[in-house]
Amino acid sequence: MNADKLRTVEDWVSYYRHEFGLPVTERGGFVMLPVTAQVGVVHLPVARAEKVRGALQQQQREGPMLARQIRWSFLAEPDSRPGDQIMEVLNRLDIGIPAVGSAVMLPTGLGRWTREGCHWVTPPARDTKLPPLSAIITTALAVGTGSGD
Repeated sequence: MNADKLRTVEDWVSYYRHEFGLPVTERGGFVMLPVTAQVGVVHLPVARAEKVRGALQQQQREGPMLARQIRWSFLAEPDSRPGDQIMEVLNRLDIGIPAVGSAVMLPTGLGRWTREGCHWVTPPARDTKLPPLSAIITTALAVGTGSGD
């Protein structure tokens, strides 16, 4: 399937499902990726996200990442959910982990500018294993932002 020929949201839903194996749906005219027991998401502020990306690349654990103006979203395999104390730390650092049942909007384009205001930093790839949620969280806590956190 050629991404340049995709015109409708339904085309993009089909593309994400067939090309990347993502369980996306159409909702309200947008492509939505549900957070499930198989696909999780970690939202990070940009400065920390860039450091996490570099660290995950060094660990050879990089996965799909979406960029928005002030946050990046990392797709992950939900291997475990952080406990209450870790969640408090993550919340203080503006690191979000959407709950199962929520969803993340995906772009209807592979370029930098899409109508959704987001783009792929690292697009998904079929047969590429998502990094474990715990690895992204551990890395996010380890790298800091250089701003005293």
